[in-house]
Amino acid sequence: MLMPEEYLKKVTETITALDREKVDAVVAEFERVYREGRRLFACGNGGSASTASHLVCDFQKSLIAPNGHCLKAFALTDSQPLITAWANDADYAQVFANQLGVLAEEGDVLLAISGSGNSPNVLNAVERAKEMGVFTIGWSAFDGGQLARMVDLSVVVPVHNMQVAEDLHLILGHLVFTQLMQQMPQSAAA
Repeated sequence: MLMPEEYLKKVTETITALDREKVDAVVAEFERVYREGRRLFACGNGGSASTASHLVCDFQKSLIAPNGHCLKAFALTDSQPLITAWANDADYAQVFANQLGVLAEEGDVLLAISGSGNSPNVLNAVERAKEMGVFTIGWSAFDGGQLARMVDLSVVVPVHNMQVAEDLHLILGHLVFTQLMQQMPQSAAA
């Protein structure tokens, strides 16, 4: 358990250790989705589910041009009835993969968030996405887990503390959002 001062120090150190080239690659992929009218899907469990929902709210609400062109962003974590129906009728490990099977198309993007990088339902979503021609981005921590090795673009937060990892995933999302807002000045204000 980190003391408060150590926690803040670890967050600061980890922020500065982020691979900015990979962050720029994420921004470029989200820009492509926006430009081509494709869709961005996000998923995760627990705190990562919250991060997926939070970031989709930012991306969908604030990246709208005056002509109505927008970033079509959806969190696969947001419908409790749908998640529990898929879990009950199929398997909890397939709740995100099954939604992608219905909603996604080739050229879309999946942002898969997992602190450990080993969440079965997130990994299954990545597998389904790849089968469908969906570009996959993974955000993880620790050693990146299986997620880091499966996705097309991996950003591993270099830390071995789940709370710091979850904080950094949200910061990473806001960094991507800020860069998109700067590169798309026609977008609505946040």
